Amino acid sequence: MVHRLLPGDAEVAGLLALMLLTDARRPARTGPDGGLVPMAEQDRSLWDASEIAEGVALITEALPRGPTGPYQLQAAIAAVHDEAPSAEATDWPQIVALYELLRQTSDNPVVALNHTVAVAIARGPHEGLDLLGKLEADERIADDHRLHAVRAHLLEMAGDRAGARDAYEAAARRTTNLPQRRYLHGRAARLAGGG
Repeated sequence: MVHRLLPGDAEVAGLLALMLLTDARRPARTGPDGGLVPMAEQDRSLWDASEIAEGVALITEALPRGPTGPYQLQAAIAAVHDEAPSAEATDWPQIVALYELLRQTSDNPVVALNHTVAVAIARGPHEGLDLLGKLEADERIADDHRLHAVRAHLLEMAGDRAGARDAYEAAARRTTNLPQRRYLHGRAARLAGGG
């Protein structure tokens, strides 16, 4: 409705694109048992192709229209994810660059955390862990379960199974969301079991 009222506003178009591109992945976010499915493991055939096409068209039209705002950048990041045929085929250097632009517009620790993940995937887990170490000093996120879950994921990528298991457990203790807690305990148990 807002986009219809303000069709020339690039940030409104960016927000609508972001909403469409994010919602397009909804059918694949949980498994049959209600458990969380990370984006890298989602069945992309369940993603809504029409929502992706609409979101990509909106952000493609909005980006050249003037100053680029945070909704447009977040939509561009979502579009890169949604257009990739697999997690491995995702253009991670482009996502890193978009997060770097987003960080210039926002002092948001979650944006910095997402940037850290993108850097780790694009350049290796040790670079991500270095960035994560700097982010731990930010009291807005230092005790957040997401920081500990990212540490666990990066330690797992780096081959530190024991460290990853401990970080998954630390993340699980910090969330009150039951599906997240089950997922994090499951990741820790999988590492403890050698699987």
